[in-house]
Amino acid sequence: MSNRIILIRPVVSEKSLNRQSAGVYTFIVDLLSTKQEVKKEVEKMFNVKVSDIRTGKIFPKKRRARHAFTRTKRQKKAIVALSKGYSIDSLKIS
Repeated sequence: MSNRIILIRPVVSEKSLNRQSAGVYTFIVDLLSTKQEVKKEVEKMFNVKVSDIRTGKIFPKKRRARHAFTRTKRQKKAIVALSKGYSIDSLKIS
């Protein structure tokens, strides 16, 4: 097993924060990670039970910087739904 980091950071947006009350959390994950790896990592890191995972790619967008165009990073997003009765308290922003 490699020593790469699966969960990079949580997504902090209005939509993701509204979903947290329903037990659905959004994370930016490693590009090469699978759903099974994300599930194991979330369950191990936060001591919760995961019921569903959806993943998707975030494609680069053009940004203008000093009269030249650059691109944002390519990323992968995982939307993790927890089983009933579980929540992640460390990600709650009130």
